[in-house]
Amino acid sequence: MDGLIRTDVTVSGRASGLALVSPEPLSFWGGYDATTGEIVDRRHPLSGVVAAQKVLIMPFTRGSSTGTQVLLESIRLGNGPAAIISSRTDTFLALASIVAGELYNASIPILAAGANDFASFVTGQHLEIDEDGSIRAGAPLEI
Repeated sequence: MDGLIRTDVTVSGRASGLALVSPEPLSFWGGYDATTGEIVDRRHPLSGVVAAQKVLIMPFTRGSSTGTQVLLESIRLGNGPAAIISSRTDTFLALASIVAGELYNASIPILAAGANDFASFVTGQHLEIDEDGSIRAGAPLEI
């Protein structure tokens, strides 16, 4: 895919980075290391991959609302994703980003993509996210 994608904005912002696409949902509580940005859930297909400063794309989050705290802490430490795109609005992710913006002046964009656009993302694409939720997607690179 090479072009412009429109998403629904949950938390607006600008970001850019390489796409990291997860075929499965992720629980930040117990599944993401806030101090390193590594996905540490050993049953997850991206286990061992560092998501810090990448655009994390996953169908949705799973698990406890305590995952909000883990995402918030990762943003505070500079180890959070550059942005998160899911297949539906996620209020827990939005809460973490909004609080990070208020406390640390460091919110991240949280977006929801329609089914066709969501399925078109590929790990390694360079993504440029604008405040209106539009995304410019380049050809995939090796990561």
